[in-house]
Amino acid sequence: MNGSGNGGKRYTLRRPPRSRTGLIKYEDELNPQQLEVVMAGGGPLLVIAGAGSGKTRTVTYRLSRLVEDGVRPESILLLTFTNRASREMLHRAATLIQSDVRQIWGGTFHHVGNLILRSHAPLLGFAQNYTILDREDASDLVSDCIRRAGVDPKEKHFPKGNVLESLIAFAADTDRTTADAVLDRAPYLADRIAEIERVSETYRERKREIQAMDFSDMLTHTRTLLAEHEGVRRFYQERFEHVLVDEYQDTNKVQADIIDLVAGARKNLTVVGDDAQSIYSFRGAHFENIITFPDRYPDTRLFRLEANYRSTEPILFLANASISNNKRQFKKELATTRGAGPLPALVPGRDVLQQADFVAQRILDLNDEGIPLSEIAILYRAHYHSMEVQMELTRRGIPFEIRSGLRFFEQRHIKDVTAFVRFVSSPADELAWKRALRLLPRIGETTAGRIWDVLRVREDPIRFACESGVGVIPKGARESWEVFRGLIGDLAGLGKDATALPPAEMIALVLDRFYESYMEANFENAPVRGEDIRQLAEFAMQYENAEAFLSDLALMGSVAAEGTMAGGNDAPDESVVLSTVHQAKGLEWKVVFLIWLTDSHFPHQRALADAGGEEEERRLFYVALTRAKDELHLCHPMLESDSRRMGVFARLSRFVAEIPEDLYERWSLEEDTSPDWEKGGALVREEGEHSPPPESVVTRLADPEEPDGLKYEYDEEF
Repeated sequence: MNGSGNGGKRYTLRRPPRSRTGLIKYEDELNPQQLEVVMAGGGPLLVIAGAGSGKTRTVTYRLSRLVEDGVRPESILLLTFTNRASREMLHRAATLIQSDVRQIWGGTFHHVGNLILRSHAPLLGFAQNYTILDREDASDLVSDCIRRAGVDPKEKHFPKGNVLESLIAFAADTDRTTADAVLDRAPYLADRIAEIERVSETYRERKREIQAMDFSDMLTHTRTLLAEHEGVRRFYQERFEHVLVDEYQDTNKVQADIIDLVAGARKNLTVVGDDAQSIYSFRGAHFENIITFPDRYPDTRLFRLEANYRSTEPILFLANASISNNKRQFKKELATTRGAGPLPALVPGRDVLQQADFVAQRILDLNDEGIPLSEIAILYRAHYHSMEVQMELTRRGIPFEIRSGLRFFEQRHIKDVTAFVRFVSSPADELAWKRALRLLPRIGETTAGRIWDVLRVREDPIRFACESGVGVIPKGARESWEVFRGLIGDLAGLGKDATALPPAEMIALVLDRFYESYMEANFENAPVRGEDIRQLAEFAMQYENAEAFLSDLALMGSVAAEGTMAGGNDAPDESVVLSTVHQAKGLEWKVVFLIWLTDSHFPHQRALADAGGEEEERRLFYVALTRAKDELHLCHPMLESDSRRMGVFARLSRFVAEIPEDLYERWSLEEDTSPDWEKGGALVREEGEHSPPPESVVTRLADPEEPDGLKYEYDEEF
């Protein structure tokens, strides 16, 4: 009998083997390491569950064993990071022991916090029927608090409500002050800290006035309730005889405090996680929670789950070798249950375009060999790293699904910036004009339409806008309008040789003179969006003029909208997955391509500035490696563009360079190159060239010492 909706893959309702007493024969269902965890007694238990080691199965069987041994379901607390994970574990446990486990308290920290607060909120000055604010409601309330705090919400560069709400929530989740959160997440707002703190205090007061809590409050208020009200704390410590926590490495400081307060003197606390997969510090996850657990609980018993059911032996050897370079960790060695497989491949491309060309061609080859597209993933450190791959897959009609956000050219900030390139290239482009105009303060759809009505009847709308008064600019937008006029005049080359700038320079100028400050005021992830735009500018360097650049962008959007497959079917039922490594955690594919493995892209340079940043980046690399089941391709361009030169050497990622060379094989990409593509031994692109390079042929090198373009020296400037 199979559960519905999952094809029998997730919930298989078969009765496991039982002994004569009717109990589950755990030794027949679990490997020795899992069995040891399941049968362990009370006290603090730290379970380091390696990638693909059956963590969920282990937690589920431990739940079942506790109930079978007579622990009352209502005295068990199960904390997870999604309600779906909790439901899945409880469903499986109920199936195993053929018993009702609905009395187990299971769910997310916010869910459990809400259950506690509903009973005791009056102790904190809230009614039991308090309102829960979602992110949109919270952002709207913060926007109102900006005005109440005496700050002009239209003031230039002051962040919008959604940006401040994100900073306030980050401060609460990481147990820091608002000022510290601003300096950490948005240092460009350092000169506005006093005003932001005033808004934060007003927001706190307003929530009490309207009897509302946001998501962060549900954690901080639960901790306050347990810490400051002894009667409440004792009640829950006595109620919960056993506490189990899943994905413990992802807990933040407040969540860890709640766990410690509930566990109390009994300390029957089982936390399950993997320090090697702690990768969410940007969301507030606190690595110290798991790494210092034995210090907080000196009588901790440490268990390791090291049998990997996902990956082949060569992939695990590579992953083990990589993570061994981290100093702060619980040492473990993943061992496969599957056996041998092909060595991971290190694939250098001449540049990012050849990297994309290789990935697309290899996917087609794998698909021809019978690998479904849905079993293939392309992973990367940041969303903008996928731009060239998206374009190449689109050109070849290979369907793909973006897990890390929208398709690159469909993102709002990309469309905003390219709107300037569009109307400078084609001054009659009404939609581009209006999109750009609406970025100015106090200019909405109606006012943008009035401005366009003035411009559209002019022979040269750009020159008219720059040299004459439009007459319909609102008072509050006039300062920004002057910046806008100067910018578009420079983009169009007015006053110089009347020649518009190349598209790469246009994009860089729009970002520096106008859009960066706009992003800082309007987007909580402004630095990430800025990286997207800089990558777009680098990509545009291969185009001499805006027309060719915009034609390719339009083609990408048109082909992508058609949803075509390589085989010509109109409705693809499978597609390649493109994802950041952060979004890929917990998932797996037969074949994984990990791209942009240069030291400027993976590790991410901004992350290296943080204490412990390099080790977290290496953990992220480890997570990427362990997503692959059968084949792993490590790809990197040897040359990358910058604003000064068409091609500079790119350092191979330190995470690859430190791995023993006998753990992977080098592949060489051989091309039928022409003199236009190869000059003096340095592969360069002719100025203005934007067509794809010839298709690649993969050659495996039998001799690891044979020259393959990987062994090169760098000057310090690189």
